[in-house]
Amino acid sequence: MKIEHEIEVAKPLPMVWDFFQDIPSVVQCMPGAELTEDKGDGVYAGKISVKLGPLSANFDGEATIAPDPEARSATITGKGVDRRGGSRGRMTVEYQLGETEGGTGVRIEANVSLAGAVAQFGRSGLIKEISNRLIGEFAECLEGKLSAVTVEEAAQVQAGEVRGIALFFQTLGSRIKGLFSRSG
Repeated sequence: MKIEHEIEVAKPLPMVWDFFQDIPSVVQCMPGAELTEDKGDGVYAGKISVKLGPLSANFDGEATIAPDPEARSATITGKGVDRRGGSRGRMTVEYQLGETEGGTGVRIEANVSLAGAVAQFGRSGLIKEISNRLIGEFAECLEGKLSAVTVEEAAQVQAGEVRGIALFFQTLGSRIKGLFSRSG
C-alpha cells in the first residue's frame, strides 16, 4: 500500500533538516514509537505499539536510515514483527525537505506491506486515514520541539500514544460522513 503526505513546518529548512537528523527526537514525535537501540551506521531498533478497536499490535523491529544531505532527503527501510499477534510489517519511507514561502515543506512517500491480523485494516483503507491523523500529530510535535525556547522545554514535547479506540472511531466516523456526502 502506498501512502503519501505533505506537511509544512513554519521553520527554516536548515533547522528542520537538523531536527530530522536527531533520530531520538524524531522518534519522540512518532505516536506509539519507542527507540530501543542505536546499532550504529544508521541502523536503529525500536518498538511501535498500536491499538485500533479490538486489535492491538506491538511491533519489534529495525529500521535503516540513509540520509542524503545534498538533496535534503532520506530513505528509511524497516521491518517489524508482532510476535503475540502474528502480524508482520515492512516499509520503505522516503522524505524530501524543501523551502517554501512559509518555512519548510516535507514530502513523505511510504510503501507499507502488512501481513497477519493487522493487514485487514490496510484492505479497508483505514490505515491510510489513520496515517493522515498520525502525520498530523507528528507535525504538531515537530513544530512544538522546534519552537521550544530551552532544551528542557523541547524534551517535554512528545507525541502521545496511539489513542486506539478514539482514533479508530474518529476515522470510521469520517469515512461514514464521506459516504453520506457522496450519496447526497
